[in-house]
Amino acid sequence: MGTAFQRVAVVGAGAVGSFFGAMLARAGHSVVLIGRPAHADAIGRGGLRLAMAGRTETIALEASSAITAARGADLVLFSVKSTDTETVARELAGVLDPGAIVVSLQNGVENAAVIARHVAATVVPAVVYVATSMPEPGLVSHHGRGDLVIGPLSRDFDAALGERLDALAAFFTGAGVPVRVSPDVMAELWSKLMVNCAYNAISGLAQASYGELVALAPVRELQLAVVAEVVALAAAEGVALPLAQAIESMARIAPAMPAQLSSTAQDMARGKPSEIDHLNGFVARRGRELGVPTPTNQALYALVKLVESRQRKGDA
Repeated sequence: MGTAFQRVAVVGAGAVGSFFGAMLARAGHSVVLIGRPAHADAIGRGGLRLAMAGRTETIALEASSAITAARGADLVLFSVKSTDTETVARELAGVLDPGAIVVSLQNGVENAAVIARHVAATVVPAVVYVATSMPEPGLVSHHGRGDLVIGPLSRDFDAALGERLDALAAFFTGAGVPVRVSPDVMAELWSKLMVNCAYNAISGLAQASYGELVALAPVRELQLAVVAEVVALAAAEGVALPLAQAIESMARIAPAMPAQLSSTAQDMARGKPSEIDHLNGFVARRGRELGVPTPTNQALYALVKLVESRQRKGDA
Protein backbone atom coordinates (compact mmCIF):
# COMPACT_ATOMS: atom_id res chain seq x y z
CA MET A 1 0.00 0.00 0.00
CA GLY A 2 1.83 3.11 -1.23
CA THR A 3 1.16 6.74 -0.49
CA ALA A 4 -0.06 8.83 -3.39
CA PHE A 5 0.13 12.20 -1.68
CA GLN A 6 2.52 14.35 -3.67
CA ARG A 7 1.44 17.81 -2.56
CA VAL A 8 -0.21 18.90 0.68
CA ALA A 9 -2.07 22.18 1.13
CA VAL A 10 -2.98 23.42 4.59
CA VAL A 11 -6.00 25.72 4.26
CA GLY A 12 -6.36 27.96 7.29
CA ALA A 13 -2.82 27.57 8.56
CA GLY A 14 -3.06 28.80 12.13
CA ALA A 15 -1.35 27.08 15.04
CA VAL A 16 -2.92 23.64 14.48
CA GLY A 17 -2.70 23.54 10.70
CA SER A 18 0.83 24.92 10.70
CA PHE A 19 1.95 22.31 13.22
CA PHE A 20 0.75 19.36 11.15
CA GLY A 21 2.00 20.98 7.95
CA ALA A 22 5.40 21.45 9.58
CA MET A 23 5.55 17.81 10.67
CA LEU A 24 4.87 16.67 7.11
CA ALA A 25 7.36 19.16 5.61
CA ARG A 26 10.15 18.19 7.99
CA ALA A 27 9.61 14.59 6.83
CA GLY A 28 10.37 15.70 3.28
CA HIS A 29 6.88 16.14 1.86
CA SER A 30 5.81 19.03 -0.37
CA VAL A 31 3.64 21.34 1.75
CA VAL A 32 2.11 24.78 1.24
CA LEU A 33 0.61 26.66 4.17
CA ILE A 34 -2.29 28.96 3.25
CA GLY A 35 -3.00 31.46 6.01
CA ARG A 36 -3.07 35.09 7.00
CA PRO A 37 -0.71 37.40 5.06
CA ALA A 38 1.46 38.21 8.09
CA HIS A 39 2.05 34.50 8.79
CA ALA A 40 2.68 33.68 5.12
CA ASP A 41 5.06 36.64 4.74
CA ALA A 42 7.05 35.67 7.84
CA ILE A 43 7.43 32.10 6.57
CA GLY A 44 8.45 33.39 3.15
CA ARG A 45 11.21 35.48 4.72
CA GLY A 46 12.67 32.96 7.13
CA GLY A 47 10.79 29.66 7.07
CA LEU A 48 8.42 28.34 9.71
CA ARG A 49 9.88 28.15 13.20
CA LEU A 50 8.62 25.18 15.22
CA ALA A 51 9.25 25.23 18.98
CA MET A 52 8.93 21.68 20.25
CA ALA A 53 10.59 19.44 22.83
CA GLY A 54 12.77 22.23 24.20
CA ARG A 55 14.25 23.36 20.91
CA THR A 56 13.27 25.53 17.97
CA GLU A 57 13.93 24.44 14.42
CA THR A 58 13.30 26.26 11.17
CA ILE A 59 11.42 24.38 8.48
CA ALA A 60 11.49 25.47 4.87
CA LEU A 61 8.13 25.22 3.11
CA GLU A 62 5.87 27.24 0.86
CA ALA A 63 3.38 29.73 2.25
CA SER A 64 0.66 31.84 0.69
CA SER A 65 -2.40 33.86 1.64
CA ALA A 66 -4.27 32.86 -1.55
CA ILE A 67 -6.62 29.88 -1.75
CA THR A 68 -5.40 29.32 -5.31
CA ALA A 69 -2.19 27.92 -3.81
CA ALA A 70 -4.19 24.74 -3.07
CA ARG A 71 -4.44 24.01 -6.80
CA GLY A 72 -2.71 20.72 -7.59
CA ALA A 73 -2.81 19.41 -4.02
CA ASP A 74 -3.94 15.82 -3.59
CA LEU A 75 -4.23 16.21 0.19
CA VAL A 76 -5.80 19.25 1.85
CA LEU A 77 -5.72 19.82 5.59
CA PHE A 78 -8.71 22.06 6.25
CA SER A 79 -8.20 23.94 9.52
CA VAL A 80 -10.11 27.20 9.26
CA LYS A 81 -12.29 28.38 12.12
CA SER A 82 -15.71 26.73 12.10
CA THR A 83 -17.33 30.12 11.48
CA ASP A 84 -15.50 30.29 8.13
CA THR A 85 -16.06 26.70 6.97
CA GLU A 86 -18.84 27.34 4.45
CA THR A 87 -17.20 30.38 2.85
CA VAL A 88 -13.77 28.77 2.50
CA ALA A 89 -15.21 25.44 1.30
CA ARG A 90 -16.94 27.29 -1.54
CA GLU A 91 -13.67 29.03 -2.46
CA LEU A 92 -11.73 25.77 -2.29
CA ALA A 93 -14.20 23.99 -4.56
CA GLY A 94 -13.09 26.14 -7.47
CA VAL A 95 -9.44 25.07 -7.27
CA LEU A 96 -9.58 21.56 -5.80
CA ASP A 97 -8.76 18.39 -7.71
CA PRO A 98 -11.81 16.06 -7.43
CA GLY A 99 -9.45 13.17 -6.69
CA ALA A 100 -8.02 14.86 -3.60
CA ILE A 101 -8.73 14.09 0.02
CA VAL A 102 -9.81 16.90 2.33
CA VAL A 103 -9.18 16.28 6.03
CA SER A 104 -11.15 18.49 8.42
CA LEU A 105 -8.87 19.33 11.37
CA GLN A 106 -11.60 21.33 13.10
CA ASN A 107 -13.54 21.49 16.33
CA GLY A 108 -17.25 20.72 16.31
CA VAL A 109 -19.28 17.95 14.69
CA GLU A 110 -20.74 19.70 11.64
CA ASN A 111 -17.72 20.87 9.63
CA ALA A 112 -16.94 17.79 7.52
CA ALA A 113 -20.54 17.58 6.31
CA VAL A 114 -20.53 21.29 5.46
CA ILE A 115 -17.32 20.93 3.44
CA ALA A 116 -18.71 17.87 1.64
CA ARG A 117 -21.71 19.88 0.46
CA HIS A 118 -19.41 22.15 -1.53
CA VAL A 119 -16.42 20.13 -2.76
CA ALA A 120 -16.31 17.15 -5.10
CA ALA A 121 -13.37 15.57 -3.28
CA THR A 122 -13.50 12.96 -0.51
CA VAL A 123 -13.91 14.63 2.90
CA VAL A 124 -12.49 12.94 5.98
CA PRO A 125 -13.39 14.05 9.52
CA ALA A 126 -10.50 14.06 11.97
CA VAL A 127 -10.35 14.34 15.73
CA VAL A 128 -7.32 16.45 16.65
CA TYR A 129 -5.45 16.01 19.90
CA VAL A 130 -2.70 18.62 20.09
CA ALA A 131 -1.85 21.63 22.21
CA THR A 132 -0.30 24.43 20.15
CA SER A 133 -0.13 28.19 20.01
CA MET A 134 1.18 30.80 17.60
CA PRO A 135 2.91 33.50 19.66
CA GLU A 136 3.75 35.50 16.55
CA PRO A 137 3.57 35.11 12.76
CA GLY A 138 5.98 32.46 11.54
CA LEU A 139 6.33 30.76 14.94
CA VAL A 140 4.35 27.74 16.18
CA SER A 141 4.82 26.39 19.70
CA HIS A 142 3.94 22.79 20.53
CA HIS A 143 2.78 22.14 24.10
CA GLY A 144 1.55 18.56 24.06
CA ARG A 145 0.35 15.52 22.11
CA GLY A 146 -0.03 15.73 18.34
CA ASP A 147 -2.13 12.77 17.21
CA LEU A 148 -5.22 12.30 15.06
CA VAL A 149 -8.19 9.98 14.75
CA ILE A 150 -9.65 9.79 11.24
CA GLY A 151 -12.54 7.90 9.69
CA PRO A 152 -15.34 7.97 7.13
CA LEU A 153 -17.97 10.68 7.19
CA SER A 154 -20.60 7.95 6.90
CA ARG A 155 -20.58 4.49 8.46
CA ASP A 156 -21.64 3.19 5.05
CA PHE A 157 -18.31 3.25 3.22
CA ASP A 158 -16.60 0.95 0.72
CA ALA A 159 -13.30 -0.91 0.75
CA ALA A 160 -11.67 1.63 -1.55
CA LEU A 161 -12.22 4.42 0.97
CA GLY A 162 -10.94 2.14 3.72
CA GLU A 163 -7.71 1.65 1.77
CA ARG A 164 -7.34 5.42 1.25
CA LEU A 165 -7.82 6.01 4.96
CA ASP A 166 -5.16 3.42 5.77
CA ALA A 167 -2.79 5.09 3.29
CA LEU A 168 -3.51 8.47 4.85
CA ALA A 169 -2.78 7.12 8.34
CA ALA A 170 0.50 5.61 7.12
CA PHE A 171 1.46 8.90 5.47
CA PHE A 172 1.03 10.85 8.71
CA THR A 173 2.56 8.17 10.91
CA GLY A 174 5.66 8.16 8.72
CA ALA A 175 6.02 11.87 9.51
CA GLY A 176 5.86 11.33 13.26
CA VAL A 177 2.13 12.03 13.62
CA PRO A 178 0.34 9.03 15.16
CA VAL A 179 -2.99 8.39 13.42
CA ARG A 180 -5.71 5.89 14.26
CA VAL A 181 -8.48 4.97 11.81
CA SER A 182 -11.90 4.67 13.46
CA PRO A 183 -15.01 3.30 11.72
CA ASP A 184 -17.11 5.58 13.95
CA VAL A 185 -15.10 8.77 13.94
CA MET A 186 -18.24 10.88 14.36
CA ALA A 187 -18.76 9.41 17.84
CA GLU A 188 -15.18 10.39 18.62
CA LEU A 189 -15.85 13.89 17.32
CA TRP A 190 -18.78 14.11 19.73
CA SER A 191 -16.42 13.05 22.51
CA LYS A 192 -14.01 15.83 21.49
CA LEU A 193 -16.92 18.29 21.39
CA MET A 194 -17.77 17.25 24.94
CA VAL A 195 -14.19 17.91 26.08
CA ASN A 196 -14.10 21.28 24.32
CA CYS A 197 -17.39 22.31 25.90
CA ALA A 198 -16.07 21.33 29.34
CA TYR A 199 -12.84 23.35 29.03
CA ASN A 200 -12.87 26.03 26.34
CA ALA A 201 -15.41 28.56 27.57
CA ILE A 202 -14.33 28.33 31.22
CA SER A 203 -10.67 28.70 30.27
CA GLY A 204 -11.59 31.66 28.07
CA LEU A 205 -13.73 33.48 30.62
CA ALA A 206 -11.16 33.04 33.39
CA GLN A 207 -8.08 33.21 31.12
CA ALA A 208 -6.92 30.18 33.09
CA SER A 209 -5.02 27.05 32.12
CA TYR A 210 -6.52 23.57 32.22
CA GLY A 211 -4.54 22.76 35.33
CA GLU A 212 -5.89 25.83 37.10
CA LEU A 213 -9.45 24.90 36.20
CA VAL A 214 -9.43 21.41 37.65
CA ALA A 215 -7.65 22.53 40.82
CA LEU A 216 -10.98 23.97 42.05
CA ALA A 217 -13.84 21.67 43.06
CA PRO A 218 -16.60 24.10 41.95
CA VAL A 219 -15.09 24.21 38.47
CA ARG A 220 -14.90 20.42 38.31
CA GLU A 221 -18.59 20.29 39.25
CA LEU A 222 -19.37 22.78 36.50
CA GLN A 223 -17.50 20.63 33.99
CA LEU A 224 -19.43 17.54 35.04
CA ALA A 225 -22.70 19.38 34.42
CA VAL A 226 -21.50 20.36 30.94
CA VAL A 227 -20.49 16.78 30.16
CA ALA A 228 -23.84 15.36 31.28
CA GLU A 229 -25.69 17.75 28.95
CA VAL A 230 -23.53 16.88 25.93
CA VAL A 231 -23.97 13.16 26.62
CA ALA A 232 -27.75 13.62 26.73
CA LEU A 233 -27.71 15.57 23.47
CA ALA A 234 -25.51 12.95 21.79
CA ALA A 235 -28.02 10.26 22.80
CA ALA A 236 -30.82 12.29 21.23
CA GLU A 237 -28.73 12.44 18.03
CA GLY A 238 -28.30 8.65 18.08
CA VAL A 239 -24.66 8.82 19.17
CA ALA A 240 -23.63 6.51 22.03
CA LEU A 241 -21.44 8.43 24.47
CA PRO A 242 -21.52 6.63 27.84
CA LEU A 243 -21.45 9.09 30.73
CA ALA A 244 -18.74 7.34 32.77
CA GLN A 245 -16.51 7.07 29.71
CA ALA A 246 -17.15 10.71 28.83
CA ILE A 247 -16.22 11.88 32.33
CA GLU A 248 -13.04 9.81 32.22
CA SER A 249 -12.08 11.27 28.82
CA MET A 250 -12.69 14.80 30.06
CA ALA A 251 -10.67 14.21 33.24
CA ARG A 252 -7.62 13.00 31.29
CA ILE A 253 -7.15 16.28 29.43
CA ALA A 254 -5.92 18.58 32.21
CA PRO A 255 -3.14 16.26 33.48
CA ALA A 256 -1.95 15.81 29.89
CA MET A 257 -1.95 19.56 29.12
CA PRO A 258 -1.89 21.40 32.49
CA ALA A 259 -0.41 24.64 31.13
CA GLN A 260 -2.64 24.86 28.06
CA LEU A 261 -5.02 27.74 27.49
CA SER A 262 -7.96 26.76 25.31
CA SER A 263 -8.22 28.06 21.75
CA THR A 264 -11.24 30.05 22.95
CA ALA A 265 -9.09 31.64 25.66
CA GLN A 266 -6.41 32.52 23.10
CA ASP A 267 -8.99 34.08 20.78
CA MET A 268 -10.60 36.06 23.61
CA ALA A 269 -7.22 37.32 24.81
CA ARG A 270 -6.55 38.71 21.32
CA GLY A 271 -10.05 40.13 20.93
CA LYS A 272 -10.74 37.71 18.06
CA PRO A 273 -14.09 35.97 17.49
CA SER A 274 -14.03 32.47 18.98
CA GLU A 275 -15.67 29.25 17.83
CA ILE A 276 -18.10 29.29 20.76
CA ASP A 277 -21.11 29.18 18.39
CA HIS A 278 -19.93 25.73 17.30
CA LEU A 279 -19.11 24.46 20.80
CA ASN A 280 -21.33 25.31 23.78
CA GLY A 281 -23.46 27.41 21.43
CA PHE A 282 -24.07 24.41 19.17
CA VAL A 283 -25.07 22.29 22.19
CA ALA A 284 -27.50 24.97 23.38
CA ARG A 285 -29.02 25.47 19.91
CA ARG A 286 -29.31 21.79 19.07
CA GLY A 287 -30.64 21.07 22.56
CA ARG A 288 -33.49 23.51 21.98
CA GLU A 289 -34.25 21.89 18.62
CA LEU A 290 -34.38 18.38 20.11
CA GLY A 291 -35.94 19.28 23.45
CA VAL A 292 -32.83 18.41 25.48
CA PRO A 293 -32.19 20.80 28.40
CA THR A 294 -28.69 22.34 28.24
CA PRO A 295 -28.75 25.23 30.76
CA THR A 296 -25.06 24.98 31.72
CA ASN A 297 -23.87 25.11 28.13
CA GLN A 298 -26.30 27.96 27.44
CA ALA A 299 -24.93 29.95 30.38
CA LEU A 300 -21.29 29.50 29.31
CA TYR A 301 -22.19 30.36 25.71
CA ALA A 302 -24.01 33.52 26.78
CA LEU A 303 -21.13 34.69 28.98
CA VAL A 304 -18.55 34.24 26.22
CA LYS A 305 -20.80 36.10 23.78
CA LEU A 306 -21.16 38.92 26.34
CA VAL A 307 -17.39 39.29 26.65
CA GLU A 308 -16.99 39.19 22.87
CA SER A 309 -19.66 41.86 22.38
CA ARG A 310 -17.89 44.14 24.85
CA GLN A 311 -14.61 43.59 23.00
CA ARG A 312 -16.24 44.54 19.70
CA LYS A 313 -17.64 47.72 21.24
CA GLY A 314 -14.17 48.53 22.57
CA ASP A 315 -12.72 48.13 19.07
CA ALA A 316 -15.40 50.32 17.49
